[in-house]
Amino acid sequence: MDDQARRARREDQQRSLRRRRRLAVASLTAAVAIAITLALVALAGSNGGSRGAASRAGAKTTGRARVHAGASNASAQASSAPSGPRGTEPVPILMYHVIAPAPAGAPFPGLYVPTSEFAAQMHALVSGGWHAVTLDQLASHWHNGTPLPHGKPIVLTFDNGYQSQYTHALPVLARLGWVADENIQLSGLPPSQGGLAQAQVRGLLAAGWELDTQGFSHADLITLSSEQLHYEVAVARTTLQRRYHVPVHWFCYPSGHYDATVLAAVRAAGYEGSTTVVPGWAHPTDDPYRLHRLRVLGGTSPQALLAQIASSRQDVQAPPSYGGA
Repeated sequence: MDDQARRARREDQQRSLRRRRRLAVASLTAAVAIAITLALVALAGSNGGSRGAASRAGAKTTGRARVHAGASNASAQASSAPSGPRGTEPVPILMYHVIAPAPAGAPFPGLYVPTSEFAAQMHALVSGGWHAVTLDQLASHWHNGTPLPHGKPIVLTFDNGYQSQYTHALPVLARLGWVADENIQLSGLPPSQGGLAQAQVRGLLAAGWELDTQGFSHADLITLSSEQLHYEVAVARTTLQRRYHVPVHWFCYPSGHYDATVLAAVRAAGYEGSTTVVPGWAHPTDDPYRLHRLRVLGGTSPQALLAQIASSRQDVQAPPSYGGA
């Protein structure tokens, strides 16, 4: 073999060696790339699975939240939506003051109803098929069709905030499972009687009573300046709301005295309505700021009370001449 042939053969061998090296490098590179790709895929799969699980968990949580939100909204809608036909029947609202015997020299002895007499009246109402409700319950029944407890509805209101309403009236009503409305007066009660302590007011609320008001001092509202009227009506409400965390939806005109200016102040203060001392039953079509009531005087027998309620259903009279509401 000549030199040229040997040189050609060596070049072929070198080219073959270089090809094998390039193939080896390419194979190694490919293997590394495949390994890296597989690792990345595995890592992505792991993260994707975590994200997927988190996403699925989030979807489930969101789903549950939506369900709960929907249930809450449905509940809210159900509570605000009418639950039946609106009430159309008139309802008597009774007016009480002191539940105790009248002391000697009391200026308005008729406003004192002894405890035994009060208890007998309440039992007569039960026997007559009545059931006590609050003004808020009555308004919800009238306007939204909210069902009332079984029995003919009647509202019991207690004016001024005398201690005897807690010490004597509450136990009688609690035994019957009945509630009432307290038209509290924040100050100015006769010193011989004293007013309800805050703990006693909370006791009434805990028993299911509703808290409303006659203002601060039982002032004659039609004689007041605009600032004084605002204090008696609006500030009295916000004070009670902050103190007892209740809405205080109803105002009670002291001694039944009011005029257009007083009525406008009560409306502007956010009350839903007011009660007067005009005898008669309250009707759902009445002006809610002029609801009638029936004053219960001391010495009224159970039978006389039932007769008074029955006879006054359609009877609307002028306010009585005696005061002290």
